[in-house]
Amino acid sequence: MTKFFSLSILLLATAIAHAAAPTGLKCEYLINPIGIDAQHPRLSWQLEAGVTRALLFRICVGMDSLEVAKGRGQWLKDIKSTQVQLVAYEGATIRPFTKYYWKVLFLSAPGKWTSSGIASFETGMMNGGNWKGAWISDTRDIHLKPAALFRKEFQLQRKVVTARACIACAGLYELTINNKRVGDHRLDPMYTRFDRRTLYVTYDITHLLQNGKNCVGVMLGNGWYNHQSTAVWFFDKAPWRGRPSFCMDIRIRYSDGSTETIATGKDWKTTTGPIIFNSIYTGEHYDARLEKSGWNLPGYADSTWKEPIFMAAPSMNIVAQSSVPIRITDTLHGSILQRTGDTNAVFAFPKNIAGIVKLQVSGKAGTIIGLKHGERLDEKGHVDQSNIDVHYRPTDNTDPFQTDIYILKGEGTEQFMPRFNYKGFQYVELSSSAPVQLSDQSLTAYFMHSDVTPAGRIHSSSELINKVWAAANQSYLSNLYGYPTDCPQREKNGWTGDAQIN
Repeated sequence: MTKFFSLSILLLATAIAHAAAPTGLKCEYLINPIGIDAQHPRLSWQLEAGVTRALLFRICVGMDSLEVAKGRGQWLKDIKSTQVQLVAYEGATIRPFTKYYWKVLFLSAPGKWTSSGIASFETGMMNGGNWKGAWISDTRDIHLKPAALFRKEFQLQRKVVTARACIACAGLYELTINNKRVGDHRLDPMYTRFDRRTLYVTYDITHLLQNGKNCVGVMLGNGWYNHQSTAVWFFDKAPWRGRPSFCMDIRIRYSDGSTETIATGKDWKTTTGPIIFNSIYTGEHYDARLEKSGWNLPGYADSTWKEPIFMAAPSMNIVAQSSVPIRITDTLHGSILQRTGDTNAVFAFPKNIAGIVKLQVSGKAGTIIGLKHGERLDEKGHVDQSNIDVHYRPTDNTDPFQTDIYILKGEGTEQFMPRFNYKGFQYVELSSSAPVQLSDQSLTAYFMHSDVTPAGRIHSSSELINKVWAAANQSYLSNLYGYPTDCPQREKNGWTGDAQIN
């Protein structure tokens, strides 16, 4: 009986091992990334649950997916290890603008190989000499408050196979192609020491291009690069400070094998738009009466726009942003807690988050709406910011803390959602200079953070422990915006001390 039981266990374990395959393939800890710069990209994988050992791993990398599928490629490496699930590529020199395919084979028993699916990674610039675009801006005036718009039209007459937009920015940006927002990232690029390292991001825009005329549009925000708000840390006096600028190459590959690059230069056009002030620390002010309908579509009349100016790159170290992007991960619907007349209402949301709100409202043109964000209410039921505005040092009353300002254009139901800011809040107090139509649906909240994948979860018989874990998780995510922060409202500064304390 004992021998039979042992043999059964052995056969079961062997069957599990034979069926197991490497999963979760990542390059530079990202799933099928595009636009990476690493000369020796790190390839990682996992074994399926229940598999604790392997006799051999074989890594296969190549530029031909069919060859890789057959277990062949330009680089093959066998790893005799029971543990290793991370290896750096050591094959021929990685080429720029090239897609590589790879997979992992797993020897679980003599002669028994199982294979992962095929993953990929795509390289970007690799070095600064491959950029064709120039750094451009609209002015050198760091005190100018309205955000700049940029546009460029171009013509496509051949069949496009792939198209990639590589954009490096000092500040923040929103990129559109033919009036369609590119990607689902928020607040790109991540914050760095701008005079020492500049990040660029690569997007797949193949599906956004059309035969004939196209238009690319870029809106720039200040971010931490041109900090116009004043607080105790003097970011408004940062040595890197400058008017936001950017450099972009749109690299297009046609079906005949040829390539073309649409690059930033003097042939672009620029002006200011409806964002009349933006601060990643305090808020965003938007005058809908200044909107330029169709500005990022082909055929727009831009004769009154001016040509951009050339700028020096903010640093000589321009590298790919190889990190999980900030995204909207949850939508929260709130309710009106109280009204004060027809010009004031306090909205409450189910939980405290870091993120933004979307306003939907109608009213008379010129009506000014303020959206004051906070984490608690005072004894009269209004938003109380006294626990989060302690480090703010305003010079006047034009830049209220954690407050968005929207000016109506008076054309039916209007929508506003800030592009270049986020806050920490559970309550939002809406105040308007004239009566507006409001309901519970007037404000929607969006939870934002670096969209990392949870490594696990905790669930116990204790509801208290479950709530503590959920609250801690929520706090960590609310403080992950490309880098760990100390809080999403009072400071927003980079802070890694919490990792040590925990």
